Amino acid sequence: MQQVEAGKPLIKFTHCKKRIYSFRVPRCCPLCQQDMGSRKLEEAPVSISHPFTNGHQEKCSFLLRPTQGTFLREYDGRSDLHVGITNTNGAFPLQLLRDSGLVAGVVYNYTAHGVQRDETGWEQSVSIPLLQPGMFGLMDQWDKYLEDFSTTGAWLPHRYEEDHHNCYSYTLTFINCILTTEGREQLDKAEFTEKYVVPRTRKVSKYITLYRAIEVRGFYVVDDPDQETSSAPGSALC
Repeated sequence: MQQVEAGKPLIKFTHCKKRIYSFRVPRCCPLCQQDMGSRKLEEAPVSISHPFTNGHQEKCSFLLRPTQGTFLREYDGRSDLHVGITNTNGAFPLQLLRDSGLVAGVVYNYTAHGVQRDETGWEQSVSIPLLQPGMFGLMDQWDKYLEDFSTTGAWLPHRYEEDHHNCYSYTLTFINCILTTEGREQLDKAEFTEKYVVPRTRKVSKYITLYRAIEVRGFYVVDDPDQETSSAPGSALC
């Protein structure tokens, strides 16, 4: 299987009163061509990690990925997203799984072919953890809950409807079943999306914009808001 590109960490540094993003710190500023060897503390480069994760190494999580292709290459902000739920195998080191004859985290997801149990294909995903640290009792039952839920008649292939009974319906219904088990209030689609999904997809979109621009030009420049604030009218001492 072809390895999915994970994305490179981005580097942010300040120079020429601008914020400059690149894959590495250049020897010379791409704007003024001055040497970058000596910098003030506030101009020191900062590493920005990519927002993606290997979904098969995540436990008890809600995952998103483009239905077609990957985030870095094909996603345009309007592309359809596919979602799923992971079992607990992602909690274990890969070597331990291999020694035990087990597979890495399995991603349960619903399609027109019924519930799928993917062992590959979610290597570049956005992950939303569904359990808080220390919820060991629920984690112990997670795989059984997920498998039992997935074998009910509601998720048979012929029940699938692209707009009304789809992968999102499957994952959100399971999440609400867990919330009910824990005696907590259920979430509707709009609430779950706004609270958990939208903040992450916004972050992904920003990262993709930067990443693709840097691939084309070698760097990406924006105004430094700190500089704008310090030079704003009325900010002088006298």
